[in-house]
Amino acid sequence: MPQWLHEFLPLLILLAIVGIVFWRLPSVDVGHDRRYVRRRVMNWLPLGLTYAFLYMGRYNLKVSQYAFEEMAGPDGGPLMGNAGFGIIFMVGTIVYGVSFLINGPLTDRLGGRVAMLIGTAGATAMNLVMGLAALTLLNHGPLSGPLAANFLVVFSVLYAMNMYFQSFGAVAIVKVNAPWFHVRERGVFGAIFGILISLGIYFAFDVGYLILGGMGLAWVFLMPALLLAAFWVIDWFVVRDTPGEAGLADFNTGDATSGDDGPRLGAKVVFKRMLTNPIIMTIAGVEFCSGFLRQAIMQWYGSFAKQTDATLGLKSSFVNENWGLLLCIAGILGGVVAGFISDHVFQSRRGPVAGFLYIMMLVGAIVMTFTYTTPIVGWLVVVMSMAVIGVHGMLSGTASMDFGGAKNAGIAVGIIDGFVYLGTGFMSLVYAVVLPKVELDEAGRLAGAATDPANWLAWPIAMIPIAAVGLFLASRLWNAKPKPGARAH
Repeated sequence: MPQWLHEFLPLLILLAIVGIVFWRLPSVDVGHDRRYVRRRVMNWLPLGLTYAFLYMGRYNLKVSQYAFEEMAGPDGGPLMGNAGFGIIFMVGTIVYGVSFLINGPLTDRLGGRVAMLIGTAGATAMNLVMGLAALTLLNHGPLSGPLAANFLVVFSVLYAMNMYFQSFGAVAIVKVNAPWFHVRERGVFGAIFGILISLGIYFAFDVGYLILGGMGLAWVFLMPALLLAAFWVIDWFVVRDTPGEAGLADFNTGDATSGDDGPRLGAKVVFKRMLTNPIIMTIAGVEFCSGFLRQAIMQWYGSFAKQTDATLGLKSSFVNENWGLLLCIAGILGGVVAGFISDHVFQSRRGPVAGFLYIMMLVGAIVMTFTYTTPIVGWLVVVMSMAVIGVHGMLSGTASMDFGGAKNAGIAVGIIDGFVYLGTGFMSLVYAVVLPKVELDEAGRLAGAATDPANWLAWPIAMIPIAAVGLFLASRLWNAKPKPGARAH
């Protein structure tokens, strides 16, 4: 088998699996004709792939750490060790989390299509700048120069700007799709949303590592910039905010603002209603926990495997070498199972599904404290990822539409997704403090406390109380369903 085919065979298999899943995805018949369904696919597919490539241009920071942590800075330590990554990622995710105060109302006012175009353009520009910064370091030597001396500050600012524009993505995709999906079929869209997230994770990690190894550090940032630029053009010509704008008939979606023909409420009024809505805020609390747990697994398993490899030998394991692929498959399974059960077993209620998935995460975190130094840890975190991505797709991608309504979807998903990334920021702060420090020996190899697995026990322990809180909050949503025309009271 040619080497190039060997490298890309997992991607071809993955795309085939995704195609089969999309083709066979169970649906709820609400009376759409074939012309409508075809045009809806043409609308959400390029939009969703844009969102996946936004993920690639977001989590490429983690991929870059694998190169930056082996480059010595002016002080002799790595340019980006565990603490450095935690700081940069924390700043970016907090900026992402609070950006909904601006971008949620903007998306409701401008429409999801324009919001996605703004976010894609900004993320393209920031990834281009980070790629050029990486080239500057490589060309002028990491041991000297103002960029190396101020690396954490420079990349914190650039990544924060990238994350501001990234924050348009989830708000925009939900805002666009709210008028296209009836509330009874949004569990299926939650599955689709989970699949798109999972594709983005695959592009970010496995494809990102291929790019790092084959094209170099700078292309880890430049390639997402090129792909996002291409999809910006496609979105401009193809995506439309509503069926009516695409030449089809608009319809009653059955969500919280369906049947509400009154004037659009001001952003302050909507924010007040959302922030005093116990269901919205409970969902936000669950998603705060999801943000912590999802990234605690996604961002740190690879570092754990690499830095403790001399003792545990996990770096060359099947899970670590196919991390993005397995996360993608886990996310697809989580999204499809969660969406199917929600629509077909629980009458489109999202709470029961979130509760069952949180039980999986809590049990997984407890088991992990006893098994994190064994080969089982890789498969355990894959299963936990399946659960947390299923929750995220079900709540951020679906419940935000249900309870915010099509009119207020931008603010609703902004609040909910904002809490996801505030949870991620909290995770980054916690792990920047409790995880062991990365050091380099005289030969430039990884050394110090981070290479001892015993110093990583705080990694699984920190997940347990967060999973317990998430389970409690999810149980409070058991019977929650939207009331048409409720205007988010």
